[in-house]
Amino acid sequence: MVGLEDSKKMTRRIKLRDKDPSDAFDDYSWETDPELAELDAAPVMNISYSQYLMDYTWDLRTPRTTSRQFAVDTLDGKHIGNCSYYNLDRSRGEVELGIMIGDRNYWSKGYGVDVIEALLEHVFQQMKVNRVHLKTLDWNARAQKCFQKCGFKQCGQISRDGFNFMLMEVFRKDWESNTG
Repeated sequence: MVGLEDSKKMTRRIKLRDKDPSDAFDDYSWETDPELAELDAAPVMNISYSQYLMDYTWDLRTPRTTSRQFAVDTLDGKHIGNCSYYNLDRSRGEVELGIMIGDRNYWSKGYGVDVIEALLEHVFQQMKVNRVHLKTLDWNARAQKCFQKCGFKQCGQISRDGFNFMLMEVFRKDWESNTG
């Protein structure tokens, strides 16, 4: 597992850090927000905060080998969202990623690009994968624009659970040529 010092990748305006219990309240408010749930193609969470906190604490203590969650903070320490990698397949050299800027005050201001760039740096340099992929709702133009700015290209479409997604990917060699 990558050490905490490796997860504090810095870009212009954000830092990624390991999740901790102090993030629970923000995460709960974001996961119970209907608009954010719609953007994530997820149902609105409807459990109590106390139950959420118990589950949250348990999840933080449970190590995973194929995924990792990060909190997204501004440089002054304000928690504005989360990102993660998951479905790590070391034999194929690929991983999927996800992002959510939960604090609406930081929407449409380039923070998503900073987060994706930091996460790509982590997975390509620290984890040595060759391909990163994601899915985004086919109508979410703001997310698609963010991912394209970070080098992702459309590679397909999929329908799942009544939602239509655009599949996007970026390869290490293309990322290196654009960041080098």
